[in-house]
Amino acid sequence: MKSLLLVPILLAGVASMSHAANPVLVIHGGAGVIRSEVTPEREKAVRAELERALHAGYDALKGGASSIDAVTKAIVVMEDSPLFNAGKGAVFNHDGKNELDASIMDGATRKAGAIANVHRVKNPILLARAVMEKSEHVMLIDDGAEQFAHSVGIELVDPKYFYVEERWQQLQKALEDERAKKVDPSKAPRHGTVGAVALDLRGNLAAGTSTGGMTNKRFGRVGDSPIIGAGTFADERCAVSATGWGEYYIRATAARDICARVEYKGDKLAKAADDVVLGVIPKMGGDGGVIALDKEGNIATPFNTEGMFRGWIDRDGKVHIAIFPEK
Repeated sequence: MKSLLLVPILLAGVASMSHAANPVLVIHGGAGVIRSEVTPEREKAVRAELERALHAGYDALKGGASSIDAVTKAIVVMEDSPLFNAGKGAVFNHDGKNELDASIMDGATRKAGAIANVHRVKNPILLARAVMEKSEHVMLIDDGAEQFAHSVGIELVDPKYFYVEERWQQLQKALEDERAKKVDPSKAPRHGTVGAVALDLRGNLAAGTSTGGMTNKRFGRVGDSPIIGAGTFADERCAVSATGWGEYYIRATAARDICARVEYKGDKLAKAADDVVLGVIPKMGGDGGVIALDKEGNIATPFNTEGMFRGWIDRDGKVHIAIFPEK
């Protein structure tokens, strides 16, 4: 009789141990990096911001915070930096306004939240999380999203907060090229995005993405970043945040496709991510990259552009930061 009583106790112990994990955090600051445009000063600044974002999220994980908390904290740091196309550093649309998008997903529950085309939300990732946790919806847009932000206490700022001279000049150059009919759609800057994926001590995964979209975009264009399954996805096995030519990532449901290949085909994470980013997307005519993480703490960061701002802290607690393909 005593041995029978011990069985559920032992099984419970095994179950709890199976969920224990070494925390891992991976972040990106956007693909489409052009080597000639990365001066030594800019590289130093970007690396410093990536490291700061990594530590913000990873320190939370080490302290027992959830993967959702870690993703949020890391992305907030990058949204507050003028160096990335998200939050403070968001690009301007055709009318000289900033339109911000973000999404977040909890792999353990598959709950998700997203927002698109907001203009006054200081940290879009916080609003996306509020949509997930404090509403019955998944996606809110434009004025309605900002009304919801106000109702739940998310910080709103004057649109002037997002003014960055470099971004303004990028818009002027795009408008000039448009007037001169020198626009080459294949070379339009569209890869600025930030994102994070995390594995917490309980073995739960999460993913989040935030962006200012494309310079000179029109008509309320929305890319893949706020679309669950395209730019962001997480389940109990896999978490992905994408950065690239959003129209193609939407059409390919890229983030979900990677995780589906892991779930249904049994592919290793690296193969699944490579097959989508280096196979499916370019065959359709798009480009970009992803960061991906599985429940074992394996990491994949494929991209098919010159470079992608990225960093990670692995299962051993080692910090890695990279921009161009690793040798």
